[in-house]
Amino acid sequence: MDSQPPSVYVIIPSYNTADFLCRCLDSLRAQEAPPPLQIYVVDNASRDDSVARVRHGYPEVRLLPSAHNGGFAYAVNMGLRAVLAERSGQAGRYDVLLLNSDTELPPTALAEMVAFLEAHPEAGAAGPQLLMADGQIDLAGRRSFPTPAVAFYRLFGLATLFPHSRRFGRYNLTYLDPAETAEVDAISGAFMLVRGEVVEAVGLLDEAFFFYGEDLDWAYRIKARGWKIYYYPAVQVRHWKRASSRQRPRASVKDFYQAMRIFHRKHFAPRYSWPVNTLVEVGITVREALALAPYLLRRQEERR
Repeated sequence: MDSQPPSVYVIIPSYNTADFLCRCLDSLRAQEAPPPLQIYVVDNASRDDSVARVRHGYPEVRLLPSAHNGGFAYAVNMGLRAVLAERSGQAGRYDVLLLNSDTELPPTALAEMVAFLEAHPEAGAAGPQLLMADGQIDLAGRRSFPTPAVAFYRLFGLATLFPHSRRFGRYNLTYLDPAETAEVDAISGAFMLVRGEVVEAVGLLDEAFFFYGEDLDWAYRIKARGWKIYYYPAVQVRHWKRASSRQRPRASVKDFYQAMRIFHRKHFAPRYSWPVNTLVEVGITVREALALAPYLLRRQEERR
């Protein structure tokens, strides 16, 4: 395998997730008949022993430590720049896999996902079914773009009340059979396999997004170039979820709602009237305030 040039470049952003990261890397080592791999771990200035454990325990990994925590898109872009520099002037097909440090792959995941992408030349990207710690499906694994209508249904609870409705359940596509392969608007950056030629054409992630929304934005730009995106549930990947965000929960809530604002302003606001845009902004702010309320109450209690 070492004599062949890589055909899959795995980029793993990491922030204070040493144990999860090692389990993720172990699952990559255990892949059966994998394509030739090159793994990059981009560490976002972790305070734990992530860097030391990767450096000493996984010599096959290229470690890219950052001097500060620039967020998910920032870390991924460090990896993408390294990949694009390595591939410059080289011929041949390759794929790039964005992979969260809190994921674990079954033994055939990489081979199956690469085969799926090869079998669908119209596909620019594909993702598996993501399963959380309790075995439930991670709904972020397949999504529609949050148009003002879709965002309204989600922000005001209609998506939760009517998950099987084709109208109200559009954001997480909860009306679709989760066991069926489907063309979707977006998949999760926790496991996002993208063609190299797509990466070269679409460019880097938008670093205006700190921790959420960058995968949704990338998917939007991929589809704008005419490529399709697929959810492929025949492959199931464990996603422990929020391994990094739970270390800064209040900030992560703010990041989430700010990502919604950035995405709407970038892709939809120019196409809608000011009353619609105002309603979207108000809806986001109201939901953000409700999500932050427990943290503010807890802080008041602590002061007492």
